[in-house]
Amino acid sequence: MPHHNDHMSNTGFRLMAVAFRIAELLNGRRVDRRVQTFGIEPGMTVVDYACGPGRYAVRYAKLVGSAGKVYAVDIHPLAVKAVEKEIARRGLANITPVLADGYNSTLPDHTADLVTAIDVFFAIKDPLAFLGELKRITKPDGTLVIDPGHEPMAETKQKIASSGLWEIVEEAGDHLKCRPL
Repeated sequence: MPHHNDHMSNTGFRLMAVAFRIAELLNGRRVDRRVQTFGIEPGMTVVDYACGPGRYAVRYAKLVGSAGKVYAVDIHPLAVKAVEKEIARRGLANITPVLADGYNSTLPDHTADLVTAIDVFFAIKDPLAFLGELKRITKPDGTLVIDPGHEPMAETKQKIASSGLWEIVEEAGDHLKCRPL
């Protein structure tokens, strides 16, 4: 989720969305299994930060149930439109799409029990600002689930540790679970 107008082109977003649809057909069950490891429970408030077309947000909505809430946050207007289509298509009342302004999600402080940042951290130009925003919207006893995307896990761990904002509490294969400091 790069800063302000630094997001991908509309064509790039559309190509990414098509690639995700194909990936869903080929290995959607793997994504389902992965999401099960995030610790999402009924009634939670979950933020899918850099949600793209919403493939994780839809899964989170099912897990949090009608008593829970999912915020699907992205900097790209087409992501918000894609999530709105998924909400309408699936009749999901517990997802709210949010268009972020750079590293500002516009969500209130301490909103989320769980924030996820999947397949985006490698593209963040200002990791400290990004991690600061994620901390701001996470409850003091909340959790951040973040993966390295297309960078080595060691690099992601170093960025998180040097931020002074998060403590890595678990490395779960392809993602990290962190708690706010």
